[in-house]
Amino acid sequence: SKASDRELYTFLYAMPKGGDLHNHMSGSGLPEWWYELALEQKAHGYEFYTKVKINNCKPYGHNEFGRQPYLLLFHNIMASTYEDLPECERSEYKLLSELNEKEVEGWKNSLVLNHDHEGREEFFSTHWQRFDELLNSPYLMMEILYRNMKAFGQEGLIYLETMMGAKGFTEPDGTPIPADKVVAMYKERLNQKDARDTGVTVRFQESILRFAPNAEQQLIDAYEFVSEHRDLYLAVNMVGREDNDKGYPMRFKETLRDLRRTYSNVRLSIHAGELDEPNRHIRDTLMLGADRIGHGIQLINDEELLRELRHGPYLIEINLISNLLLEYVEDYADHPFPEYLRIGIPVALSTDDRGMWDSNITDEFFVAVKEYNLSWRELTQLSRNSLAYSFVEDEVKHKLLETFDERIEDFESRFIQRGLSSIKSVEPISHGFICDQYQLCLSD
Repeated sequence: SKASDRELYTFLYAMPKGGDLHNHMSGSGLPEWWYELALEQKAHGYEFYTKVKINNCKPYGHNEFGRQPYLLLFHNIMASTYEDLPECERSEYKLLSELNEKEVEGWKNSLVLNHDHEGREEFFSTHWQRFDELLNSPYLMMEILYRNMKAFGQEGLIYLETMMGAKGFTEPDGTPIPADKVVAMYKERLNQKDARDTGVTVRFQESILRFAPNAEQQLIDAYEFVSEHRDLYLAVNMVGREDNDKGYPMRFKETLRDLRRTYSNVRLSIHAGELDEPNRHIRDTLMLGADRIGHGIQLINDEELLRELRHGPYLIEINLISNLLLEYVEDYADHPFPEYLRIGIPVALSTDDRGMWDSNITDEFFVAVKEYNLSWRELTQLSRNSLAYSFVEDEVKHKLLETFDERIEDFESRFIQRGLSSIKSVEPISHGFICDQYQLCLSD
């Protein structure tokens, strides 16, 4: 109540935290990370080209509403794909390593929502399409994971449960890499000293695109994959914008009932209630067997279910920054988070696609404190929830909770005794979101 914004942010940055349970790894890389790591892929045989001009090589309207629209700058492809393009289209692309300073800045800006006119359509219809073949290199994705681990560890986070699949990767020539080989690569990378030194325990979820024509088959394949790799993968998550009606939850009722006849070791978390209009998606999602709900904004409009969910057993994964920037709330005063928190519905803060918001986990806590006057008890409960409702193995969960309790008790004791001097050596790293929204511009 007495701290300046800078003091409060430093305090929250230094504060021990639990886990991030709603995290899309492909959306969690900061733009500067993507650029630097993309260039480093040459060591593994990958080189990338990006689209820097439109030379009208295709007729107007060609596939503009398909998966890969033609009229899209900074679309990224591998060298092997570039070589197969017609001459006209090759003239539109430039080797990533040869971009000039202005082009590099534009390339980075194309991967983040940092302008007032950008929002949901920019995010869903251009960001992922621009990435395209950047996501073909497993080496690049493993380093995006490591950099997130390192950054989260610096913020006091001890657990990350991220959506990061093992399928779809290719060799530089486009040859598919088997998923089992990628899983082995993940395990090897996580066991390296620099990853272990972050202090962040990592587990994965496999995600499916809920509105895809073959979504049911994706779900079947995902259950089989997670069950086979249960030492690293914990759950399946259904992702994708809910305002595409082809992804409605009950579409998957019979598929999930069939899967439960076979699999006993796969957990389920589903995005639900990330919409502008009230509907039954959250109710239906719980009926499908989900134990956690991603976003859950529209729960506020289902009063009967709201009452039933008080005091558990299901957790709502809250993404304050995501919901604002994607315009699911116009203002933080409209967000139902404080209502859920204070009537006893289990909630935890998470980052969603933090790289695209140019933010971090401290930003989520800062927004929560500033906008909703959170108490210290509520702050610590949010972090404990993020561990208690994680899908990680029980013995690991127990150790994580013990570690958190010890760290938070020590932090609290030191702060009570010494005040701000107890964190005077902390130098918080913030990014664009907190600078733009709260004029709090710290070093990054």
